[in-house]
Amino acid sequence: MPHWYTADTHFNDDGIRRFFARPFASTAQMDEAMIARASDVVAPQDDFWIIGDFAWCEDDAGRAAATATFNRLPGRKHLVQGNHNPVWLLDAVDWASTHHLVEVQDEDQLFVLCHYPLVTWNHARSGSVNLFGHVHLNWQGAANQINVGVDCWDFAPVSRRDVLLRGFELPESELFLQVERV
Repeated sequence: MPHWYTADTHFNDDGIRRFFARPFASTAQMDEAMIARASDVVAPQDDFWIIGDFAWCEDDAGRAAATATFNRLPGRKHLVQGNHNPVWLLDAVDWASTHHLVEVQDEDQLFVLCHYPLVTWNHARSGSVNLFGHVHLNWQGAANQINVGVDCWDFAPVSRRDVLLRGFELPESELFLQVERV
């Protein structure tokens, strides 16, 4: 079954919408656009990986909004925890799985998912790719480290193919090469 990846959706988070100058007139408009774009590509049986910072939900209204948004999103939803995901969110909705870091075999490609960009990771020397978020538009990534945050992908989830094509466009990471001495 297909896998889809995204990060840093920050549903219901007007502060993020304004701080990163997201191109939406309101948080409601931003949320609706991201839900629609996910619904355009993610099928009910697909695995949908949200790599951190799912929603702003610090009060009762935010919790209700996060739960409602979760229920509207398609696919089997997996959460890789970020720095803006409160503990209650892990049990409040029916995640297919939750992780801090996880390896996903997507066809012939191994992805290592972590909310934060990594310096190195399992099987990094043999072609695995780190998918991350957290940094929004501050860093697109490198040839084997791809930022799948919504700010970098027109607020839509991305596929294996999308990620690998982006990797061909990006330079190699000097830090990765230094650490791995490839």
